[in-house]
Amino acid sequence: MSDHFKALLLTEDGGRTVSQIRELSNADLPEGDVLLAVEYSSLNYKDGLAITGKGKIVRQWPLVPGIDLAGRVLESSSPDYAPGDPVVLTGWGVGEKYWGGYSQRQRVQSQWLVPLPSGLDTRQAMAIGTAGFTAMLCVMTLEEAGVTPDKGTVVVTGASGGVGSIAVAILAGLGYTVAAVSGKADAEAYLRDLGASEILSRDEMARPPRALEGQRWAGAIDTVGGSMLARVLAETAYGGCVAACGLAGGTDLPTTVMPFILRNVSLRGVDSVSCPSARRREAWQRLVSDLPAAALGEIGQVASLEQLPELAEQITSGQIRGRVIVDPNA
Repeated sequence: MSDHFKALLLTEDGGRTVSQIRELSNADLPEGDVLLAVEYSSLNYKDGLAITGKGKIVRQWPLVPGIDLAGRVLESSSPDYAPGDPVVLTGWGVGEKYWGGYSQRQRVQSQWLVPLPSGLDTRQAMAIGTAGFTAMLCVMTLEEAGVTPDKGTVVVTGASGGVGSIAVAILAGLGYTVAAVSGKADAEAYLRDLGASEILSRDEMARPPRALEGQRWAGAIDTVGGSMLARVLAETAYGGCVAACGLAGGTDLPTTVMPFILRNVSLRGVDSVSCPSARRREAWQRLVSDLPAAALGEIGQVASLEQLPELAEQITSGQIRGRVIVDPNA
C-alpha cells in the first residue's frame, strides 16, 4: 500500500487563504493513534468559510479542512478500534484546529471517533454528516423539553440548508407538523418532499418582532440566529422550546425577557463540536432509525476535492441547497 495520497491543503500567503490539491505522505500527517482511509467527507458552511478565508475558522497553518469524515481504520494503537472498522468523525475542532476530512487519508485521535452504526454506510453517514448530527441533537433537545408531535407545529429556520433540511425530514418522520423557513424561491417542492406542511419566507420571519407575537409554534429548531431567532422566540407558544444551533444571520439576539418569563419559553443551545461521546453514539443510532432513508437521496450531491474551492464560494453565498458529499478519491 502506497503511503502517498492527495489532499486539499490550505496555506496562508500575506493574510490570504490559498487552497491547493497536494500530494502528501503518511509522514506529513499529524499525531494520532488511528490512521484512516477516508471514504467520504462533506461540505458545511464552516468549511466554506475556511476554504475561502471569509471567516476566522482556521487556527493553524497549513491545514487540511473538512469538519467531518467517514472511512475505515488502516492502523490503530487504540484498543477500541481495529483495522477494517468503519467509523465516523464530527466535531472536536477537526477541520479547524486539527487536520480534517478533505484528504484520502487522515490520522486522528481515537476518542474523536464513533463506530459507524449498523444500517449506515460511509456515504450515507456523510450525507448526514455534521449537519444531520446537529439536526438530531436539536430534535433530541426538543423531545427532552417535552415538545411532542401532539403539542403543535415545530418551525425550522434555514430549512433548505444542511441542518435545516435534515431536521425537517427527521421531524416529519417522527410525526411532527413542520413549518419550514427558506429564502430560496425554488425550495418549496424540495421542502414539501422532505415533509414540511407549511413554507414561510425568510423575509417574513426576519422582520423585527414585537416583544410578544401570536403563539404559533410548539417548538423550533433555529439555524440562523439574529432577528429571525428573536421572532421565533416571540411566536413560540407557552411552555415551548427553541433549540438554537446556528448564527448565519448574526450573533446578536435583539429580544426581550418577555417570552421567557410570561410564556415559560426555553432557549436551549445545541453544540455538536464538544458533545460527549455517549450522546454522540445515541444521536447516530437515532439517525439510523429516525431519518427517513428516502431523505438522503434528496439531500446529497457528490463532489471531488478539485470542486471544493468553487463550491465553498457558493455555500458561503447561500447558493447551495441541502448537503454536498465530498469524495476525496474521485
